Amino acid sequence: MAKPLPCYHCGLPVPTGSPYQARVLGETRALCCPGCQAVAEAIVKGGLESYYQHRSDTAINPQSLPQELNEEMALYDRKDVQQPFVQHQGELASTSLMIEGISCAACGWLIERHLRNLSGVSEASLNLSNHRLTVRWSDAQLPLSELLGELRRIGYAAHPYQADQAAERLASENRRSLRQLGVAGLLWMQVMMATMATWPEFNLDLSESFFVTLRWTALLLTTPIVFYCCTDFFKGALRDLRTRHLTMDVSVSLAIGGAYVAGIWSTITGQGELYFDAVGMFALFLLAGRYLERRARERTADATAQLVNLLPASCLKLDAEGHSNRILLSELQLGDRVLVQPGALIPADGTIVSGQSSIDESVLTGEYLPLPRGSGDAVTAGTLNVEGPLTVEVQALGDDTRLSAIVRLLERAQADKPKLAELADKVAQWFLLVVLVVATVVGLVWWQIDPQRAFWIVLALLVATCPCALSLATPTALTTATGTLHKLGLLLTRGHVLEGLNQIDTVVFDKTGTLTEGRLTLTAVHPLGALDADACLALAAALENRSEHPIARAFGRAPLAAESVETVPGLGLLGCVEGRNLRIGQPSFVAEGFSQPAPVIPGEQGQWLLLGDERGPLAWLVLDDRLRDDAPALLAACRRRGWQTLLLSGDSSPMVGQIAKELGIDQAEGGMTPAAKLTRLQALQAQGHRVLMLGDGVNDVPVLAAADISVAMGSATDLAKTSADAVLLSNRLTSLAQAFDVARRSRRIIIENLTWASLYNGLILPFAAIGWVTPLWAALGMSISSLLVVLNALRLTRQPANNG
Repeated sequence: MAKPLPCYHCGLPVPTGSPYQARVLGETRALCCPGCQAVAEAIVKGGLESYYQHRSDTAINPQSLPQELNEEMALYDRKDVQQPFVQHQGELASTSLMIEGISCAACGWLIERHLRNLSGVSEASLNLSNHRLTVRWSDAQLPLSELLGELRRIGYAAHPYQADQAAERLASENRRSLRQLGVAGLLWMQVMMATMATWPEFNLDLSESFFVTLRWTALLLTTPIVFYCCTDFFKGALRDLRTRHLTMDVSVSLAIGGAYVAGIWSTITGQGELYFDAVGMFALFLLAGRYLERRARERTADATAQLVNLLPASCLKLDAEGHSNRILLSELQLGDRVLVQPGALIPADGTIVSGQSSIDESVLTGEYLPLPRGSGDAVTAGTLNVEGPLTVEVQALGDDTRLSAIVRLLERAQADKPKLAELADKVAQWFLLVVLVVATVVGLVWWQIDPQRAFWIVLALLVATCPCALSLATPTALTTATGTLHKLGLLLTRGHVLEGLNQIDTVVFDKTGTLTEGRLTLTAVHPLGALDADACLALAAALENRSEHPIARAFGRAPLAAESVETVPGLGLLGCVEGRNLRIGQPSFVAEGFSQPAPVIPGEQGQWLLLGDERGPLAWLVLDDRLRDDAPALLAACRRRGWQTLLLSGDSSPMVGQIAKELGIDQAEGGMTPAAKLTRLQALQAQGHRVLMLGDGVNDVPVLAAADISVAMGSATDLAKTSADAVLLSNRLTSLAQAFDVARRSRRIIIENLTWASLYNGLILPFAAIGWVTPLWAALGMSISSLLVVLNALRLTRQPANNG
């Protein structure tokens, strides 16, 4: 019997004699139903056939959705559920949805066009940059559940968009900082032109009235800079004075406020120089530095909010008669029993009452192999039920779950994180204290010598010693180095990384997904009977292709078809292929099929699966998680620097020791929980070690947060990325070795910048104190000093050689 063709749109089998077809990419394509035909024809008519060339998977069949999905979407029709994210204006409702599955502009066109053609939808607009869909529709004509179902039918999952409040607040502050920076830059250019026209050096023959007009124009343009752009400086200075804690805000506020007041006095009296251009210059340089710092902080917004995504929105609660009803997760209570179907997430911590299955705990442990679980075993919220249905009694909710425990570990580790900014703040306090004392003494002395010059000399001294270059010395170098590392594939999310890399003496590695690729591959087939390796692999693949277990992905596509395949959780598969009753999996399980003793596993490297039929064993199949090609180069770079290396893994198999031996890692420990990893790292820090952690997965989050420097792989979970100090977007371990060189160069350039800024302030101070430097020349010198700092930092744009 010929195998039915797959539907070109959704991939399901096309019934024999199906009349549904569409011409796509120059060929007539077979389709399984009128829904697929309608969607395919709509895409073609819109000129977006390239959607089918670039899609990574087939779309969802538009004719049917899983029953449990329909039940979950129906919950969104309840008014209490809609209240947080649906707004009503007259007869129309509006909401924002987060769309999953978007890959290109064709997806956006398809979503908007499909929704706009629905009865009751008045507006549908998709932002491709953040995959946020805004919809306005009549919910009396079209319930929200049907709207979500329509999106599912064309292949996209939609969820209510509810931005994290902390991240939203941070984004709002970032937009305000950008506006302040833009206003300061725009107005400063106008102020500069107005004030320069009043300088005697330009020898412009201005009338007295025009001269007065320019002064007042400069004052009016400078006022928004002071009272809008610089408000944070003045608020910070007032806060610091109340708490008797000096920071640069005090010096900056005195310089900006002094120059502004002096400019007002000059504008009103017509005497002296205008210093409004200095005000704009200070504001622009300082606001630019703070904006860059804010952008860096924005990339690390509230990592713990990501844990919410690990839990399902709803679950199936069992009543006393054993009937299941879908409820929201927030309605679940202790002692309730829930039904967890294969492929569903476990909604809460609990104990299995009945059923047997394998649980994928990779989201918590970082390890890829599901673990067998049966009646009486404990299960964790957020983990995935792989094979069989389970009845689970809820034992822990909310703050008492294991996910919440990981959050607490994360928060505790973040509280212990070293803050180099505290040291810099102490140095700045002493510097500012000296400057303020000197300015006071100089002002008193000049008040006795020449009271008319006293104010201008003190102002020049404050302007000359304004810490603009000091403020720019570190952030400009770090920003430039960050851009260089980004080109190499390493994204820094915290500013202390480059300095901290110069102090590291210990490196801690995770195994799965870090030193290894994080996915099983078939490394060898050892025949045990008359069949050769290819024939044995074909039989094994036929069985595994009917399984959803992660191991099955290692076997590729099967040339043969299997029948009557059954899964025995934690043990293996059995089924019939070409008349053979086959088993594959654990040796003892396979031996039950041929009533002989199981053969002894011939090696320790990798995971060994036995394939057999009713007559005896057929072959050993060896699976392994392949080591990354560039892992040896990174370990070699660590050894050249004399660093201690450790491998801490949640995997308890012999592979941990094998990988450590192969790479030459000093110490290796397997089967470690997140708390155990954190304890081990803190013990290293207690011994005086500076630790770099390279990890992947939610289980590494507490250790990533506690390490002096933490790096997450680009393939890591979102939570691991947001908790790390850096993310290896390229997944190239050699980029870390290059980062070591960039860190060394960055440290040297930062020291050069700080040295120059300190020398400039130290040398200019006595000249300003004796009246040889006017406020104008002080502002010019400050600008040149800042420019030199920036140009020196730009040397970091040169990428290092890839030499480890």
